[in-house]
Amino acid sequence: MGCFNSKPNDAGAIRRRPGSIGEVAVFVPGLRVPESSEELPLQPLGEGLPRRLAERLAALRTRIIVMAAHEALYMSRPRRRTITQHGGSTSADLLQALEDYLPVLLGLVKDGSELEDKIQFAWMNQEDDAEDTSLPSAWYEVLSVLQMMAMLRLSQANSLLLPKTSIEGYHAKVSEENKRASVEIFLKAAGYLECAIQHVLPRISPEKRKGLPVDLAEGILKAICMQALGQAIDVQLGLAIDSPKATLAVKRRLACEMVECWQQAHESIADLPLLDGWAEKHRLFVTWKHIEAKAAAYYYHGLILDEGNSEKSHRTAVAALQSAEEFLKESKAACEAFHAAPPVSRSPPLWGSMKYLHDKIQKESSCKVRINKDLYSNDRIHESVVPSLPEFAVALKPEEYRLPLTDAAND
Repeated sequence: MGCFNSKPNDAGAIRRRPGSIGEVAVFVPGLRVPESSEELPLQPLGEGLPRRLAERLAALRTRIIVMAAHEALYMSRPRRRTITQHGGSTSADLLQALEDYLPVLLGLVKDGSELEDKIQFAWMNQEDDAEDTSLPSAWYEVLSVLQMMAMLRLSQANSLLLPKTSIEGYHAKVSEENKRASVEIFLKAAGYLECAIQHVLPRISPEKRKGLPVDLAEGILKAICMQALGQAIDVQLGLAIDSPKATLAVKRRLACEMVECWQQAHESIADLPLLDGWAEKHRLFVTWKHIEAKAAAYYYHGLILDEGNSEKSHRTAVAALQSAEEFLKESKAACEAFHAAPPVSRSPPLWGSMKYLHDKIQKESSCKVRINKDLYSNDRIHESVVPSLPEFAVALKPEEYRLPLTDAAND
């Protein structure tokens, strides 16, 4: 397709993994970028593809190629990026371009169409060993578009959740407005991925699914979907900590739901070939956040157990709080491993739930151990078995995303 030949000069720079990606509050495993294909002439693209449809696809995709190349560079060079209050106009414009592209693209896969496999679509990978993947499948293109939309949303959330110094010059913090906006963005990202998993992947033949890059593997998509939910719940937990109306039971439930999200994310990528670069960093992020969530859950579980009146409940509370302290120590090491892995990154100033828990867990654990030593036998305290965490279904759900109707101009 002749119009697809507009290839940005920065393509080589995008292929090179960035050395550093700056502060990371929300992990984004790079940005897959669509590539032009010099093998595709404008006409014919395949039997039965109308010229008008071919031209519209070419124009829309070329626009996305150029915008995505620039966005990928911004994401890998954070100092160059200008961020607006709602996550950056560049990513918002690219999201709109993708939304405009989908109804036209879906014209290739509408009922009765024979055009689904007439065009070879190529994308540059981030987590897969292969630099790029090209497949003759319009559903592969739809899947790639949805995955990119989710990554852009996560990038927006990261921008919102990096603490910023106020005009008055006070210490850096994340505003409540940004926290609430980020939850909505996380749910949108999860919605795109849920749609991809449930409604797009099943439309790709088993043979073609074997050719998908690891970036689009069901396990990776599920892991990032659960990451979005887990990080949204983390923000909610921070808001609950700041609210005098939120009970310990509410905070424990949120923390336990976080553990469930990260457990599912961990299980989803456990058997995938994530070897180095973005892939290894992705695995380390999931490990870190899973451990961190356990620290929060055991802390609140311990506080609730300590409200009991029996020696057993007090001893079990101490065991839970000591577990929280151990998980917190592990999470610090896991955090350092994540940020040290290439591309290297930095941890932003602590805020929200983790700032509170870093301040409280060790103090609370030491205090409860000291009090219970005075009340009960020291040996019996240390003999206590760590209690299991209560299980809660994750209440937060992805925002439903439905594939748009086919553009009427395709008919």
